[in-house]
Amino acid sequence: MDTGPFRVPAGAMDWAIAVSVAALLLGTGLSGQHPAGERELLGAVLLAAGGLALIARRKAPIAVLTVTGLCAVGYEAAGFEVLAVSYLVAVYGAVRAGHRALTVAASVSLLVVLPLTALVFRDGSAPEAFAQARNVLEIAWLIAAFAAGEALRQAERRADEAERTREETARRRAGEERLHIARELHDSLTHQISIIKVQSEVAVHVARRRGEQVPETLLAIRTAGREATRELRATLEALRDDDTAPPRSLEHLPELVESARSMGLDATLTIAGQRHDVSAAVGRTAYRIVQEALTNAARHACATTAAVRIEYRPDALAVQVDDDGKAVPDDAPAPGLGLLGMRERVTALGGRLRAQPRTEHGFTVQAELPVERAS
Repeated sequence: MDTGPFRVPAGAMDWAIAVSVAALLLGTGLSGQHPAGERELLGAVLLAAGGLALIARRKAPIAVLTVTGLCAVGYEAAGFEVLAVSYLVAVYGAVRAGHRALTVAASVSLLVVLPLTALVFRDGSAPEAFAQARNVLEIAWLIAAFAAGEALRQAERRADEAERTREETARRRAGEERLHIARELHDSLTHQISIIKVQSEVAVHVARRRGEQVPETLLAIRTAGREATRELRATLEALRDDDTAPPRSLEHLPELVESARSMGLDATLTIAGQRHDVSAAVGRTAYRIVQEALTNAARHACATTAAVRIEYRPDALAVQVDDDGKAVPDDAPAPGLGLLGMRERVTALGGRLRAQPRTEHGFTVQAELPVERAS
């Protein structure tokens, strides 16, 4: 890949290294003592093949390690005593890719095979065979190649972890900033817009009840209040949404209850009233309330049963979750982040939330979410 205007692409760099190593091996082998005839040709081909195999060291490091090792054995058998530079580069690439165990196994095998090859195909005693094998693969060079590959692998891993940590920190800070903005919007605008909306609704209702002509300006104020309320709610939801999970709503509640059962909680779902369409914000908030309540019941309250009730009312959606956990009236648990987030969602929609221990034992969460109805 291209890494910058002053850097060579990785593919071109691999080609350059492979051709350079092949040329180095051929030059070293043919300039020193070497056999003649067919063995010379075979050895030269194996020297070149070992170097050119490095072209694929990034895509197939183990295959390149095998090929370069076999080429080293082959040209030693043909009578060439050349340091296996291509194999050392392959060791570096394989270790850098994380194949340390396979690289060690292959290198140990090669250190055993090279002396045996010299004993079988070359004339001389055992010490001479071992000396010839060392000329092909020095243990010190092998350790150096392994150490270089491992050092770069560790450096790249630390760099990746640092980058991932920076990204996670940036996402967390962005989420905190979105939540801060949502709170500021809620604190500064929601209350005032709600007052404008309610006052205009009441004025229109009173005027019509008296049989008076409703001024167009008042109708415009009511319409603007409704629209501003919807826009503000949508904005608050967008600021709270981290875009990492698919949107959930009322139709996903059966799956949520079934998931709670899989955690060992005997959960039931009851839906009452005449069903009607609710906004996406209301449906999503109802889902999150049930989700948080069931999670608390299963994981923190030591509850065995939980009852979820959704009631469609003419102008509101009522959500209630009761459990039989360990909470008692005299020892109410401190509200956590989940409950605070629940309350923020409900308040942003202009609704009401009640979360407290039940009379005997257990916990109840009750929310009433207003629903926009056509007048």
